Amino acid sequence: MSRPVMTKRSPFRYFKTSPEIIRLAVMLYVRFPLFLRNVEDLLHERGIDVSHEAVRFWWHRFGPMFANEIRKRRVEGMKSSRWCWHLDEMFVKINGERRYLWRAVDHEGEILESFVTKKRDKKAALKFPRKAMRKHGCPEMIVTDRLRSYGAALKDLGASHLQETGCWLNKRAENSHLPLRR
Repeated sequence: MSRPVMTKRSPFRYFKTSPEIIRLAVMLYVRFPLFLRNVEDLLHERGIDVSHEAVRFWWHRFGPMFANEIRKRRVEGMKSSRWCWHLDEMFVKINGERRYLWRAVDHEGEILESFVTKKRDKKAALKFPRKAMRKHGCPEMIVTDRLRSYGAALKDLGASHLQETGCWLNKRAENSHLPLRR
């Protein structure tokens, strides 16, 4: 006996408003520095009558879904020669204890992955790129600082030929830490 084929249901199935209008309202709110009432006014000027509360609800409901779509499109479109990761770690205090925050930043400064560990050793340095590569694919170049754990971990992964180290090469990752440190 064969099972029925399950089709993926539309996430907009219970809404009277069209998916295009919902997408437009959420993208206006997320992309530009607007308040919910400003989005309501912009849509009203275009002949679309929705309340700011509806836009807020749509943003909570569909925002993560749209963000995932954008992230997937970005990764698919980034298969250029500039596709490069900057890996770095920093000390943070969590509940009064010293931890290590590992971060992968792409060539545009977007944070790809972050990971918190108790130790800063080969095991942690191996787990972090493995997790990032599983999610984002293999980069064409990995820029790191001179921490020896990175070299050992990338050697185990078979990606040591991708590693670049240098005095000022990893500035992209270091600058991405600044908002977190503030």
